[in-house]
Amino acid sequence: MRFIQLSLLIIVCLTVPCQGGDWPQIMGPYRNGHAAASESLAAEWPSGGPNLKWQRPAGSGFAGVAVFQNVAILFHRIEDEEIVEALKADTGEVLWKHQSPVSYKGTFNPNDGPIAVPLIYKNRVYVFGIAGHLQCLDFKTGKQIWSRQTHKDFQVGEGYFGVGSTPLIIKDKLLVNVGGKRQNAGIVAFSLDQGRTLWQTMPDDASYSSPISAYLNGSFVALFITRLHLAGIDPENGNILFQFPFGKRGPTVNGANPVQVGRHIFATASYGVGGFWGEVKVNSTSEIWRNEQPMSSQYTTPIEYDGALIGIDGRQDVGPARLVCFDPATRKVLWAEENYGYATLIEADNKLLLMKTDGTLVMATASKEEYKELGRAQVLNSTTRALPALSNGLLFVRDTKSLKCLILNNSGESPVTPDKSSSN
Repeated sequence: MRFIQLSLLIIVCLTVPCQGGDWPQIMGPYRNGHAAASESLAAEWPSGGPNLKWQRPAGSGFAGVAVFQNVAILFHRIEDEEIVEALKADTGEVLWKHQSPVSYKGTFNPNDGPIAVPLIYKNRVYVFGIAGHLQCLDFKTGKQIWSRQTHKDFQVGEGYFGVGSTPLIIKDKLLVNVGGKRQNAGIVAFSLDQGRTLWQTMPDDASYSSPISAYLNGSFVALFITRLHLAGIDPENGNILFQFPFGKRGPTVNGANPVQVGRHIFATASYGVGGFWGEVKVNSTSEIWRNEQPMSSQYTTPIEYDGALIGIDGRQDVGPARLVCFDPATRKVLWAEENYGYATLIEADNKLLLMKTDGTLVMATASKEEYKELGRAQVLNSTTRALPALSNGLLFVRDTKSLKCLILNNSGESPVTPDKSSSN
């Protein structure tokens, strides 16, 4: 059973409409790491790894691409400009380009490019730059429709690594992890048409976690992880429906997205924070457990599979990191691959695609019974933090040097010969 929650499918239909094979937002069509049911992957790869469809240079930043109707949106930085580019997904041809100035300089990390994945919705593209520049662009032309300088508007500091949370759309509102704690604007709702402030709530700094939409007790709830809380927000008015302490002060980061499993919520972070498992009932919420075991993930969001959670336990920067599958209700580890290395995950066609930060792509069976590897290939040559995207059998992966499009379906297409000028 690929999903145990029909509610997730309902949420997608009402919030981010997409066609089979689209990947219009962070972590895919359902915002949970699962690809569309129509995706079909080859059972094995050629001896040299997946065939390369095309590749091109990319600037700085860790933002993965979003894909809609055979158009891939790349968000990166070159010199002193943040650049949004629309590319034909099957060829890499540039359809349009939008540029805006940026002066952010990395402090704790040398990265100075955007981290938040673009969001595509109803012929518009929403991007959230590393210095808080929130923009709405026309999907067909790249023309700017509106923009907000959220750091200036809500008195937000730069944070450890700049902005890293992808906005969420519920009905007619763009919900953003802004971090304007001085103005009770930790979370802000903007109108989709003009970018007007509709409401603001919570005196919290921002995190690097992206919010999700959950259907709980008969209504839609926006689940946010801020700097210090896991909160359920009423998207209509910003009322805080429930909140739990989550995170620590000091040099820590909340990076993984919350995960809904039925009426339960899971959250995870490293830095001594650990995992959290709670339950949301009609008239009450409760914390069931909180512990560093079995999962304390620095920024990888685990994937729910048949009631279990599969993801990375550990950190990229200091290690070790293991791949682990566990039952969140009991905390029982079902299987684990020790010293696996850090990675981000996609589930498609009952297979796991794991993009490791050392540039290795791995394919394995999606199972809570065992880990079975099906393929492994070195596809990038430098540190790879950007989330991969899968659309109609094409996998988009990038580091800070290049964006590559790999063929993972059964099309039988032969590899292209890459242009030497665009290779790593």
